[in-house]
Amino acid sequence: MTFDELNLNKPLISALDDLGYINPTPIQEKAFPVIMSGKDLVAIAQTGTGKTFAYLLPLLRQLKYSEKKHPRILIVVPTRELVLQIVKEIEKLTSYMNVRYQGVYGGTNINTQKQLVYNGLDILVATPGRLVDLALTGLLRLKDIQKLVIDEVDQMLSLGFRQQLISFLDSLPAKRQNLMFSATITEDVDKVISKYFNEPLKIEVAAHGTPLEKIIQLAYHVPNFFTKVNLLEHLLFNDPELVKVLVFVENKKLADRLYEHLEKKLTNQVGVIHSSLSQNNRISALKQFHEGSKRVLIATDIIARGLDISDVTHVINFDTSRLPEDYIHRIGRTGRANKAGTAISFINEAEQAFQSEIEFMMNKEIPMKPLPKEVPISKEFTEEEKPSIKDKNLRRIAAIKTPVGQGAFHEKKEKNKKVNLGGPSVSDPKKGKSTRKSTSKWRR
Repeated sequence: MTFDELNLNKPLISALDDLGYINPTPIQEKAFPVIMSGKDLVAIAQTGTGKTFAYLLPLLRQLKYSEKKHPRILIVVPTRELVLQIVKEIEKLTSYMNVRYQGVYGGTNINTQKQLVYNGLDILVATPGRLVDLALTGLLRLKDIQKLVIDEVDQMLSLGFRQQLISFLDSLPAKRQNLMFSATITEDVDKVISKYFNEPLKIEVAAHGTPLEKIIQLAYHVPNFFTKVNLLEHLLFNDPELVKVLVFVENKKLADRLYEHLEKKLTNQVGVIHSSLSQNNRISALKQFHEGSKRVLIATDIIARGLDISDVTHVINFDTSRLPEDYIHRIGRTGRANKAGTAISFINEAEQAFQSEIEFMMNKEIPMKPLPKEVPISKEFTEEEKPSIKDKNLRRIAAIKTPVGQGAFHEKKEKNKKVNLGGPSVSDPKKGKSTRKSTSKWRR
């Protein structure tokens, strides 16, 4: 099927022609007639399958010109980066249309965004927190919302947006069309669907939890942070195919630490992005990586969902994902638009349990490669990798073997082997004294 065969109007066809798009993806083809019919929809599709256009095309096709000030289409996403990306996609598709749209998100001046809302909108793209903040000011009214899109709702719930999500859902008009697009459907998401959706149709593209087959997966067993740094540097210096590399780490602290190490040897080739950076720095890091001026981008899972970064040659899981679903989202950043991609995971001993869960969900083992001989194995551990005092004591106690028949060890006499069973004191009628039962044995 081509886009010409869908029921699109001339402005949208012209915009798609300018973009060079000819054929809709499976999710776009399946979602279009459902959304056009006005029914509620829950669509499950992997990252990189074109979910954003899948809902934007039919929504824009149905959008009529209006001078109403309050938005009629509301798109809610978990992160600022996704807001900016979707606004950019709307801009592409509306180059021949007269549509008012804006994106709002936290971390910026709310007064500026209040003015944008006051000026009048047809489409509002928002993060949950800023959406609720604007609604509470009274300037943003949701009474005219006809179409609601919730993108990556499971990520919203995991980021702690549950209260904001419920708050704005309860304030929307009852008569509306609800659309949900995501790569995973959790139990919490099912509860949202059951309460707020009206007999939604469900479509699914690609088996849930299965990575795109064109992504080459491989992994190394690496003992610690500093050896992982050595391996990453070795790959970046010796493999010319690592042209555009997205490196995922577990948290912001590790992202900054890894950036400091890599920047020393790969000067001006490395960027970093996480939620503690200013919005301008985050936008700049994404832009530089997208345009190719930075070869490596170190990121937390904040951008594992939804962001369309083209031509990523390699995804490297510096830290193995704790959740199998996050692993799928991470590696889905490469192998997009029918291009090949490679996902490499660095797995330490503690992370092997995560590896097993990922392989179980995929029903597929990740091929392991031996650590290159040229990579130095560090004996230094970070504070996070060192066992806690409690762990050390447990290991020490477990390592102590009770000596039998050696040294000054003597078997206890029968009268000293009494077991204290605990519980209340009971009176011994013969001796007239209180005794106590115990449930624990004394240590030898």
